[in-house]
Amino acid sequence: MGLKYVFVAVLASAITLFALQNSDQTKIRFLVWSLEGVPLATVILVSVAAGVVLVGLPLWVDRWRLRMRLRSLEARLASAEALLGERGRGPEAGSPS
Repeated sequence: MGLKYVFVAVLASAITLFALQNSDQTKIRFLVWSLEGVPLATVILVSVAAGVVLVGLPLWVDRWRLRMRLRSLEARLASAEALLGERGRGPEAGSPS
């Protein structure tokens, strides 16, 4: 697990270094909007951040759903174990078959 954090830190550092070395002014156009004089580093870092959010949000939602399902199943298992425990303590539990 620690190796994963090292990999992410190295990748983030490389992206930041790449963005900071490309600090020229650029023009951004999207449909009818246009911005001039925006540093390329800003465009790169905002694009990476948007990508992280767009990829991370669905993964976070799936993880949240799985966690809720796990809690539900754990509660069902606990109630089933309690029910089996009550049945096992009855008079028929000790009698031979």
